[in-house]
Amino acid sequence: MKVSAALLIFWAGTIQASAQFILQGELQTWHKITITFEGPNTSETADPNPFTDYRLDVTFRRDSQTFQVPGFYAADGQAAQSGASAGNAWRVHFSPHRAGNWTWTASFRTGPHVALSDRPDAGSPTAFDGLSGSFQVAPTDKTGRDHRGKGRLEYVGERYLRFAETGDYFLKIGADAPENFLAYEDFDNTPDNGNRRKNWAPHIQDWNTGDPSWKNNKGKGIIGAINYLAQEGQNAFSFLTMNIGGDDKNVFPYISDNREDRLRMDCSKLDQWEMVFEHADRLGLHLHVKTQETENDQLLDGGALGPERTLYYRELIARFAHHLALNWNLGEENTNTDAQRKAFADYFARMDPYGHPIVIHTYHGQDDAV
Repeated sequence: MKVSAALLIFWAGTIQASAQFILQGELQTWHKITITFEGPNTSETADPNPFTDYRLDVTFRRDSQTFQVPGFYAADGQAAQSGASAGNAWRVHFSPHRAGNWTWTASFRTGPHVALSDRPDAGSPTAFDGLSGSFQVAPTDKTGRDHRGKGRLEYVGERYLRFAETGDYFLKIGADAPENFLAYEDFDNTPDNGNRRKNWAPHIQDWNTGDPSWKNNKGKGIIGAINYLAQEGQNAFSFLTMNIGGDDKNVFPYISDNREDRLRMDCSKLDQWEMVFEHADRLGLHLHVKTQETENDQLLDGGALGPERTLYYRELIARFAHHLALNWNLGEENTNTDAQRKAFADYFARMDPYGHPIVIHTYHGQDDAV
């Protein structure tokens, strides 16, 4: 078949391709499977805004079970390596929990702020809307610390979370600092406010041959830091994904920290984050995702669930929810109202197809009240 040159992406594992999509990944239970679609050619700064005015959702089915997974704009499809901010790639990640035949159907719609709407009929169908396909999944072949051999970490109504594949319980032991773990000089478009950006240079020695890197050997320090945590027997680490206005001010998913850019995501930076998180999965490290801190919990939409916060949450879910062991922290030392917290939790519960745990971090002495 003829494949669009724009979608020729280097990948280890199975590849299915047509003129409109490429399916990539190791087709096994709990592994990441990625479908990249050829859609409108646009950019991070274009009008219509590719993050708000297009909405990709892909429904995956196995017998009577369905997962509706949000997708995202991926620039040229290899932005982590190219640094691209433009292209025609639209992408979804999926981690299947059962072996056998899976089918999928894409919904791709356009219209003003369609990505922020809960209505499935919002906007108008466009490009590859309605495209469908299938793939066959085999059982995982992973063992040891690798989460792909353990399955998704789930809340099962008991004190401890439990892995779905093995039934093992999870006792969280790991690093809760630094909160600005992602303020790293090798991530694209990461500033150095207050000279607080990190190079993780002491951990370059912990990077191993075959580990991921990007852009001619960038990323070795932070990948080495992940290796070090695993070598020390840790199974978790935490990080803020947005600290504009916070203690550090250098971590954010946007093309800049300017107010007018809070509906514009940085595709290459977020793809580089994904490379770190994927490596953490393979080393058995839980991702404690802190979405905000007390200094900036009123930053987006004045503390409400408005357009800025809705898009921020949707992009986190679309890009990272396929990871097997994570929680969504609604706020560190949080000061939002009860109604706002409930709205945040409800959005994550509705949008995350895998039902990852949702937590909140309160001040000492406020646990019972919150």
